[in-house]
Amino acid sequence: MGGKDPGDRFAEWTYPEIEDGVPTKYHWIVRHPDGFQLGRRTDIGAFTYINAKNGVIIEDEVQVGSHCSIYSVSTIDGREGRVRLARGCRVGTHSVIMPGVTIGENAVIGAFSFVKSDVPANSVAVGVPARVIKKRP
Repeated sequence: MGGKDPGDRFAEWTYPEIEDGVPTKYHWIVRHPDGFQLGRRTDIGAFTYINAKNGVIIEDEVQVGSHCSIYSVSTIDGREGRVRLARGCRVGTHSVIMPGVTIGENAVIGAFSFVKSDVPANSVAVGVPARVIKKRP
């Protein structure tokens, strides 16, 4: 048959133009885009800020809610490190991801969470600081 799947929310997805400090067509911002890698079929919410000075990798089919912050460098505590959001993970609105953190494949971060350490694949983490509360099936 072919054609588009009417339930495919990414059917019209196109890779955004990313310029340093300039909102994308989806209304999120990246600083230091040379350190930024974006997978396909991703959904990054409006008003999300990404600082990729030390590298930020967002793999395929990742969802990031609106108003999130993803930092590969922190001027508050001096932490630096690459951030990786693995394939299929989801980050709830208004969450903060700190430098050096990896969020595992298909993991879910609850809204308004502060993630300062790695979150294993297929788990759910929430809170300030975020803690794993359960494994996903």
